[in-house]
Amino acid sequence: MIWLHLVAALLALGLGAANLALAKGTLRHRIVGWAWTGVMLCVTLSSFAIRELNSGAFSWIHALTIWTLISMFVAIYAIRTGRARVHARFMAGTMAGAIVAGGFALAPGRFIGRLLGY
Repeated sequence: MIWLHLVAALLALGLGAANLALAKGTLRHRIVGWAWTGVMLCVTLSSFAIRELNSGAFSWIHALTIWTLISMFVAIYAIRTGRARVHARFMAGTMAGAIVAGGFALAPGRFIGRLLGY
């Protein structure tokens, strides 16, 4: 499950960065945004199966997962109701949270840290 989570997270980072750079409101922006949302759903749901931090139990990082799901829902609801600024802020915040979570994943002793040899 960690490999699925890792690959999906890397894909989400790429899609998210691309979408932040694209012109907003275009068909391309919406397509990439929905792809990003789908991949982020995979990232968040797979994270519930990863419990290495707390001896098999959920840890504090799963609170970030729940917040990510809420943020994505709020962002989608906001754009559907014409509140583009709220949408943009929640999507940018979700990307920032993904980057922070990725930073924690690089910590020594974690799976990616072990892959990288520290």
